[in-house]
Amino acid sequence: MAGKYLASHGFYILRQITKRIWFRASLFSVAAIVTALVAAWIAPFIPYELSLRVGGKAVDNILTILASSMLAVTTFALSASVTAYGSATSTVTPRATQLLVDDRFTQNALSTFVGTFLFSIVGIIALTTGLYGAEGRVVLFFATIVIVAVIAITLLRWIQHLSSFGRVRDTIERVETIARRAMQAWAEAPHLGAQPPVAVPSETSPVYPAETGYVAHIDVAGLARIADKHTLTIHIAELPGAFVFTERALAHVAGAIDDQVRAAIEKTFSILTDREFEQDPRFGLIVLSEIASRALSPAVNDPGTAIRVLGAGQRVLSDLVDTKRGAEAAHLRVHAPALEVDDMFDDFFRPIARDGASIIEVQLRLIATLNGLATHAPDVFGETARRHADAAKLRAAEALAFDGDRQAMRMSGR
Repeated sequence: MAGKYLASHGFYILRQITKRIWFRASLFSVAAIVTALVAAWIAPFIPYELSLRVGGKAVDNILTILASSMLAVTTFALSASVTAYGSATSTVTPRATQLLVDDRFTQNALSTFVGTFLFSIVGIIALTTGLYGAEGRVVLFFATIVIVAVIAITLLRWIQHLSSFGRVRDTIERVETIARRAMQAWAEAPHLGAQPPVAVPSETSPVYPAETGYVAHIDVAGLARIADKHTLTIHIAELPGAFVFTERALAHVAGAIDDQVRAAIEKTFSILTDREFEQDPRFGLIVLSEIASRALSPAVNDPGTAIRVLGAGQRVLSDLVDTKRGAEAAHLRVHAPALEVDDMFDDFFRPIARDGASIIEVQLRLIATLNGLATHAPDVFGETARRHADAAKLRAAEALAFDGDRQAMRMSGR
């Protein structure tokens, strides 16, 4: 679990590239072109009798049909994807759209369609120029049959995928999944695999970012290598998800450093314009809370979605105490802050309590969720959960118009 979570800076950049749709589309396209051209190389190994039996002209019409139909299918699939992205942006939250864009099945389907189109075009060009002999046409024919089967399976799965892709429930499940993954990784390797925080000595050198944005990833192993090499102690000042600027330190370094070491430390922090989910458990909770707030707006008025989100948030927070901790941190010269329970509860529960204060069903489930977390892990969640429950009851007392609802809120959790 913690492998990707604690990935090096280089592996993090590579993973960011491989998640992009153009990367998969390029790989599929190159594979399709190679498949179309390799037939000419395999042709000498094909018996001449087989080419007479199959019929060399059989592949021409199939490739023509594929070329014309795959362009339309690709356009349709891309339009459906863009519609799903827009729907998630307007009905759920823009912060969840990136999870849909990164959906592997959608990327594979689009890449398959584009790759098949290019395979057909290259095959037709090669046939027209006489690159294939009779035996080469046989190889191309069988490759085309395999690709037709792949396309048929992909289309059927794509149709099924579209039935839920980008819907509210699907988006909530995606956000919950990645939020739980980040929370479990943190619980397995607290403090990003570094040592717990200690008092920062007064004689330290701050390291500032070169740009303004959100901390998306920290290469703690890279920091540890720098600290060991130069006999330093590095105190990480900001966790992933923090908004930093050129006057806000990323880390404080105890020991003598020069500009080269300072630049190396700064490069272990990846700064982006938007927050990322993988090393930031709080961001997943924030996005879930945004989904609930959108559902509770007067324009939508969907308390059922908010109730579903509360269940998802409870599972995410429970993972913090339910996940078994891994091996002890090996990075003795690097210290990182803790993930504060108060901050996570503020991120998740406060917006829902505010926006759902006048809806008794949401408030009762909110109190039940807080009580459930307090009972599940009283040492970790107890005090914070009780504080948020009391605040929610005060909000509801002011917002609920019916005396019976207010009485139900007062009695909840007893």
